[in-house]
Parts: sequence; structure tokens; C-alpha cells
Amino acid sequence: RMLQLEEEMIREMCQEIIAVKPDVVVTEKGISDVAAHYLAAAGISAVRRTKKSDNNRISRATGAIIVNDPVDLKESDVGTSCGLFEIRKIGDEYYTFFDQCKNPKACTIVLRGANKDVLNEIERNFHDAMNVTRNVMLEPRLTPGGGAVEMALSRALDAMSNSESETKDDFFQGVEKYPYKAVSRALEIIPRTLIQNCGGNVVKQLTTLRAKHHQQPDQFTWGIDGETGQLVDMHKFGIWEPITVKMQTIKTAIETAILLLRIDDIVSGTKKASTLTEGSGQGDGKRKREDEENKPTDESNKD
Repeated sequence: RMLQLEEEMIREMCQEIIAVKPDVVVTEKGISDVAAHYLAAAGISAVRRTKKSDNNRISRATGAIIVNDPVDLKESDVGTSCGLFEIRKIGDEYYTFFDQCKNPKACTIVLRGANKDVLNEIERNFHDAMNVTRNVMLEPRLTPGGGAVEMALSRALDAMSNSESETKDDFFQGVEKYPYKAVSRALEIIPRTLIQNCGGNVVKQLTTLRAKHHQQPDQFTWGIDGETGQLVDMHKFGIWEPITVKMQTIKTAIETAILLLRIDDIVSGTKKASTLTEGSGQGDGKRKREDEENKPTDESNKD
């Protein structure tokens, strides 16, 4: 009787699903053989035991609405944006594909590699590329790479901190100009590092780049070629970086410097000396006390 009631309940649930006429049913939990039989008889494919995150992606890609109880199903809950559902075998694994979706809000990219290390490297590079694309979409402005921006900012700050600068602002006079000089020197580390990594002449190339930026301030796109270490025009070379990355890098560096300058004193905790290390070596004191306790007394010698 219990099995009969269970089968009737499963049949009712399947009938409620069949009533909305879906082509594919995706569930986070398992599907019994009886339910799979009823769904297959109605021409409905069933995918079971999918992760919650995958269910959310499928919902966004197909336009379907996730329903907890078949009683609450409506025809409007069925996703109609997917054009093709199929199962493909890639290597030794089977993958479920929802293809030809109209205006999908989510997608999945399959990465394959020779081994786990290569695959992890590909994933990291792809993740970085996606973040760069996201930053450009949110803030569609670019800056020349190769240390060109850093050298241009270094030149501008050096001019602002120079006593012979054209600015008449009192803020840049006296000791107030030294922070600008420090930041100017710090920004030159980026092109210097690029030259060092290429094995180039650091002093010669950095001096040439600095002179080019000072002589032609409007030509701020000159930087370092990351492969040869030579000076190139990044506008023609095609090396650009999102402005949000540059702004966040400089902002974080300045905030870190301010945080360190605000430290007045450092309190270091000292570890208490162990009472067990009273001898010349560690544990000698403990061994010495044990020998004294085991040493026979005068009264025991008399016995």
C-alpha cells in the first residue's frame, strides 16, 4: 500500500510537470526511476543532481524560473530562450550543453589542458583577461602601458616639486615639495623594472626615457618594450592598460605609505625564558634536577 501511494504521488507530480509542456527538466536532487519513466514517456529529458550554482546559470541562460514545488508551476516559468539541448562526449567525460540561447545572461567556458598545472595556469590567465574586459566595460578609458604613464607622472610631479616650477602655489614650496619628489622617484621603479627584466642597460635606457618625457611632455606615450627593453611609442605599439587598474595601483601605494608613516612605535612581545633551560643546553636543567632527586641520601647509605 505504501509503495502504491508513493507511485501515485510521483505520478501526480509528473503530471503537473508535463502539463506545462517542458522539453527538459533540471533538478538539484535525484529523480526516481518511476518519475524518469513518466517523463521519458512524455518526451521530456531529465537532468538530475546539478549544483545550485549551475541551476542559477541555466536559469539565467534559458530564461527559466526555478520552482521548488511542482504545484506552483506555470507555463510562464518554462524557459524558452534555449534553442538546442544536447549531451556531448569530450574525452572521457559527458557534458550537457544548452546552446543557441537568445540573449543569455550567463555562459560556461570549457577549459582543457595537458595536465592540472597547465589547466590552472590557463584558468588564471583567462580570469585575468575577464577582469580586464570587465574593467574596460565599466570604465572605457585606457592608458599607455610599458611604464609610459608612470614616467609621465614622475616628470609632472618632479616639475611640481621643483623650486623653478612655473606654479605659484605656496603648497609646493619648502618642505611640502619633498613628498612629491619621493613619489616621483617611486614611480620610476616600473620602467626600471621592465628594463631590468629585459636585460637592458638600466641607466642608459631610463635616462633616455626620462629625457624624452622632459623634452616632449606631450609625447607621454613613450615607454619600454617588455621583450627587447627598447624605447617605443605605446600608441603605435598597441600596449594599453585600463585606467582603473592604474588608479587603484597608485591609490593603494599612497594609502600604504600613509599607513606606515602614521606608525609611532612598534611594541614587540618577548617570549618568557623557560625554566627548563637553566643548563648549558636545552633540557640540561631538568636533567640535572632529576639526577639530584635520584641520588641516594646519607640515611639510605647507612641502611
